[in-house]
Amino acid sequence: MLRSCLANFARLHRPVQQITIRNYPALPKRFYKNTGVISSNGRYEITLDSRKLKTPRGLPFYVESEPLAIAIATEWDAQKDVVDRSTMHLTALSSTVIDNPNSIQKHDMVNYLVNYFNTDTILFHSSEERELKKLQNQEWTPIVEWCNKRYEVNLSSTDSLVVPTFEPGMAMNLARYFTSYNGAALHGFLFAVDVIKSIILTLACVDRHITPERAVQLARLEEEFQQGHWGKVEWAHDVQRLDTQSRLSAALLFIYFNSSNAFVKQKISL
Repeated sequence: MLRSCLANFARLHRPVQQITIRNYPALPKRFYKNTGVISSNGRYEITLDSRKLKTPRGLPFYVESEPLAIAIATEWDAQKDVVDRSTMHLTALSSTVIDNPNSIQKHDMVNYLVNYFNTDTILFHSSEERELKKLQNQEWTPIVEWCNKRYEVNLSSTDSLVVPTFEPGMAMNLARYFTSYNGAALHGFLFAVDVIKSIILTLACVDRHITPERAVQLARLEEEFQQGHWGKVEWAHDVQRLDTQSRLSAALLFIYFNSSNAFVKQKISL
């Protein structure tokens, strides 16, 4: 999964940026030549030439993961003539963690993620399109069954508007799992869920049960089905899919780097 996320991070960043630039010609010009990473007391900061990066609120920008810091510096280095912050998902996530503009606490994020299960996209099957429902059952049901076994829950799909309910103890099991993550990683979960509208698919990616590409394909199942019948706008749907993959991959990298003790080893030439 990590390799797939890194591939998406590198491969998808540029085409999405080009489309965005054409839509928003007034983006600020790149004002720096070089990017770098400096460390102090277990924290890593990003430098743009001789200046340290700051958050939108003007606070010192830092992360506690060296690989994450390098990835963020890469986002800034990937900007060419202009700086398009809408493509810099790791930077935005890190700034959100530091600034916390909505004053979200850890228990708020845990409760949101637990409650999202009841409204997860892949639990709701079509009640009108027979072929679509057949496809949803074929593609989504194995993921739901995996989730039930992995997290000791009992989720089931529905073709009605009635929201499924948890059995006693299910919510507690899920809350215990999410509480094991730190606040920064939970922000990554929130971003991933917002991107693909599914906590189940997000967990499948985090556990490396499926790839980000597969998760996006499953999240867009109904849309892809409709496009197969009505056609799609040339390039537009492909760009949307690639952008979704890029955002999801960034969220997964953010979760991984904030919940592991990864560090960069320097090779020393003798």
